[in-house]
Amino acid sequence: HDPGNRTHRYANTPKVIGGLTPACTEAAAAFYSRLTDKVVRARGPREAETTGLLETNYRHLNIALMNEMAVFCHDIGVDLWDVIRCAETKPFGFQAFRPGPGVGGHAAPVDPNYLAYQGRSLGYPLRMVELAQEVNDRMPGYVARRCATLLNEYGKSARGARVLLIGVTYKPDVGDQEGAPAREIAARLMELGAHLTYHDPYVHRWTVLDRPVPRADSLYESAAGADLTVLLQPHRTYDLQGLSVKAQLLLDTRGATPTGAAHRL
Repeated sequence: HDPGNRTHRYANTPKVIGGLTPACTEAAAAFYSRLTDKVVRARGPREAETTGLLETNYRHLNIALMNEMAVFCHDIGVDLWDVIRCAETKPFGFQAFRPGPGVGGHAAPVDPNYLAYQGRSLGYPLRMVELAQEVNDRMPGYVARRCATLLNEYGKSARGARVLLIGVTYKPDVGDQEGAPAREIAARLMELGAHLTYHDPYVHRWTVLDRPVPRADSLYESAAGADLTVLLQPHRTYDLQGLSVKAQLLLDTRGATPTGAAHRL
């Protein structure tokens, strides 16, 4: 299931199962039919597990495409977010994915590597999977560079700058930090000499490079006092319109703020 998703919950998300024998499959189906509205029977456990790998890599590859497009569009002065808005009006052949500061979670950073390793062990690389991993792994460094460039454009140095990171979990509306790109972004900004604070309603203590990062008590007052505010995860509790008004300088890595209210990835 998709933690934090209020539309697709455990009960209305189909469950794919596959047993070692038909009897095992039916026993599992009987159990999961009590929990979910639809059970999908795979030929066996290998097919069921590989279904999860395919779903993860489908997402991983498409996010990598959007991340590459984000860097490209920024360099040529094109608003990718408007491009996506227009492209998703096509009723066929396109599914909207969006760029971001990196890919986190329990599956996305791990499963592609596993699949690529299995491919190499068979004598050929899974080149698209490995390339997607490479592209997505570059995004935290790209975000840190964008932060330094933005500060410089506004006459400030990254060294000594007050930078507020907002939302440090791996996805919106959950407290899980597994694989979240926020930690690498924070580490790179620390190495540049920035003074960091963070805000996240789900994370009450946060450590980067073995050092505790101060937690902002008041989000909007902290944004007003920071040289740069970076939105990494748009939790539903945030008033993004209010944030864009209060922040001195705002980098929105998720395209979640109103158009024109912030610098976007």
